[in-house]
Amino acid sequence: MKFRNSTLIAAAAVLAAPSAFAQTTQTSPAPPTTTEAAPATGTSGAGTAATATVTEAEVNQFATAALAVGKIRQDAAVAEPDKNAKSVEAITATGLTAARFNEIAQTMQGDPVLNKRIQDAAAKQAPAAGAAAPAQR
Repeated sequence: MKFRNSTLIAAAAVLAAPSAFAQTTQTSPAPPTTTEAAPATGTSGAGTAATATVTEAEVNQFATAALAVGKIRQDAAVAEPDKNAKSVEAITATGLTAARFNEIAQTMQGDPVLNKRIQDAAAKQAPAAGAAAPAQR
């Protein structure tokens, strides 16, 4: 349980500063598809519209990526200059682009429904990671 909470806290810390990943994503820009995301307009209904644009698959990919990035950020064996590159690799390994990861992270900060969906997805994944932790001690 302690491992799970620390992993979720680390993932939340990653979400608080997602712009660091955008700097390394310019290597292969891909135009967003019209079905993936709509720009948020800042109206009171924008959060609900933005939530609808994040698919369940993307929620799961984002949760997986956020947990992986949290582990990388906490890993003292990874040199600070390498953490961004490794984080981007972890994000793209889930099937998301770093740019899409950032979009979802920014959207979830102002959208409690999306935030809850992502937290629930991360919680479902964390018990598997937490069960493996005692074996490593």
